[in-house]
This record gives sequence, structure tokens and C-alpha cells, in this order.
Amino acid sequence: MTRLEFFIPGEPVAKGRPRVRVVKGRPMLYTPEETRVYEATVFGLAGLVMRGMAPTEAAVSVALDVLLPVPASWSKRKRADALQGLHFAKSRPDSDNYLKAVLDGMNGVVYVDDSQAVRVSAQKRYAEAPGVHVVVCTLEDMG
Repeated sequence: MTRLEFFIPGEPVAKGRPRVRVVKGRPMLYTPEETRVYEATVFGLAGLVMRGMAPTEAAVSVALDVLLPVPASWSKRKRADALQGLHFAKSRPDSDNYLKAVLDGMNGVVYVDDSQAVRVSAQKRYAEAPGVHVVVCTLEDMG
């Protein structure tokens, strides 16, 4: 794999914080259901694009374009401006939480482990059709 590109349709899901529940007097951490489902979706879509190739062991660059729906409460004018990029999508969740969900979802299918992502970037913006555009490129060691 030199370059892999795919789209995750639907409203993007940020990585949820681990939750704690007590089972038989012992605290247990678990990942929220919405995060687990989203990471499984990313895994499945990435697997389709990988077409049976083994996960890379190389260092990778990962770039995300997070496309968010425009808030329904915004006026037509403000909505149009947002779709033209005149309003930044600076609301929560943070960009890094979207990045974490996608990186974790690609574990074991695109790369062996997300620790291989040595160069990452993410941008949030408003769009008519929400989703996440993902680009992963392998990087060559220089020495």
C-alpha cells in the first residue's frame, strides 16, 4: 500500500471517553457503544478498500477531512456561508477525537497498530453530505 483513500459516509463520530462500571465490586473500563460501532464501520470500509492486502508495517501519514452537517438552527444565509467555508466548524467535539476514532478503526486492517501514524492531520468543515474523507500514505524511512 502506497496510498489508500476512502470515505466514511454519515455523521462523523468522535472517540468517546472510556466509561467505568462496577462489576462484582471491581471497576471495569469500557468503550461507549457509539464509538465501538463507528470503529467497526471504519474497519469494514477500510478492509473493503484494502482488498485483502496485509496491513502495512511501515510508518504512515493520515489525513482526515471531517465533513459536519450545518446546524439546523442556522439561517439560510449563514448556512450558505458555512457551506462556502466562511464559518469554521469550531464546535465540539475536538478534531483529535475524530482522528482517534478513525485511527483506532484502521488498526489491524490498514496498519498493524495506529502507533505507526507518525504524521497526522485533521480538518473540520461544514458540508451538505456529512462524512469523513480519509487518506493514508506509507512513508519511507530515510536512513
